[in-house]
Amino acid sequence: MGFRAYPRPDGTAGVRNHVAILASVSYASGVVTKVARDVPGTKGLAHTEGCGRAPEDLELIARTLAGLGSNPNVAAVVVVGLGSEAVGARELARRIAATGKPVEVVVIQEEGGSRKATEKATALARRLVEQAARIERVEVGWDKLTLGVECGGSDALSGITANPAIGECADWLVGQGGAVVLTEITEMIGTETILGRRAATPEVARKIDEVIGAQMRLASSVLGAMASGATISPGNVKGGITSIQEKSLGCIIKGGTTTIRDVVQFAGAVRRPGLHIMDGPGSDVFSITGVAATGAQVIIFSTGRGSPAGFPIVPVVKVSTNTGIWERLNDDIDLDAGRIVEGTSVEAVGRELVDLVSRVAEGEETKAEAHAYDLLSVYARGPAVSRTTGT
Repeated sequence: MGFRAYPRPDGTAGVRNHVAILASVSYASGVVTKVARDVPGTKGLAHTEGCGRAPEDLELIARTLAGLGSNPNVAAVVVVGLGSEAVGARELARRIAATGKPVEVVVIQEEGGSRKATEKATALARRLVEQAARIERVEVGWDKLTLGVECGGSDALSGITANPAIGECADWLVGQGGAVVLTEITEMIGTETILGRRAATPEVARKIDEVIGAQMRLASSVLGAMASGATISPGNVKGGITSIQEKSLGCIIKGGTTTIRDVVQFAGAVRRPGLHIMDGPGSDVFSITGVAATGAQVIIFSTGRGSPAGFPIVPVVKVSTNTGIWERLNDDIDLDAGRIVEGTSVEAVGRELVDLVSRVAEGEETKAEAHAYDLLSVYARGPAVSRTTGT
């Protein structure tokens, strides 16, 4: 038995049925925000990127935006561009349209300004929402689900309560033929040998060692001698974490215990079953953006210090590591794993998570969705450069 989801032309299935209004460049964000505000059934994907970056970053940005538009939770897309940006609206639309979903393009400079572009995008969005409303949920297998796992505002209980319970859910889904995406490479420093033993092949083990090593070198180059201590946040320290190794051991448990099938680049598409590692930073909002761009339809996010973060097109399930934060931030958290400290088993909370993910996959709102706590931040590795690579 599986779950009921929205079928997509490329064979994937969405747990939501959004029409995305996607900016190809930051300059189009005003139009995107207004259309999304005025047209029910749409989600605005505005951001700060799209030009003024080195070529490698521009491709990373384009891959992320194309991945968001291609996510199975999106039924159709209106791409809004300026007209002279490096990440062009039509090329972005072409990449998304390869999934078979409807994609429309509005270019501000070609329409004669933001007002006319907004009017056109609004009309297109209304039509696409009407079309999307005719798509009905159908029964699909769990092999159609990709689950992202994330932690933010970790504390000393993260690796004891919430993250092991998330790992139980991850193992269950992999056992059903689904896929799981584990990221936050900064928070895997010190665990490369442990993860390497779980790699499906020597090549996957090499990739694991390579991406963690690259993050270690980056941290050292930026933070110098302080790198080993500064890669944990002040909130982590207040929550009782003493080192990056301690945080890393707690982090990787979210991925469960199954074989690591592959390492994908940031926002790289995940098309195979099993556990995958995505090369990405430890920052929560960058991470969930990249995971959504891999095609994940649901994200589980553990927190010990508290975080309201959600994502525009992907439901984010919040799990507290301690009961105190659950009681204080009940409006933001969906499930309390702090009960494990009092004697509830990790397995029992893991089963609760499986049930909750099942309900969310079939339409139940998460707390972040109910409060529209939508956060999106497109990742770029390097600094902004001259306008010759942008507008």
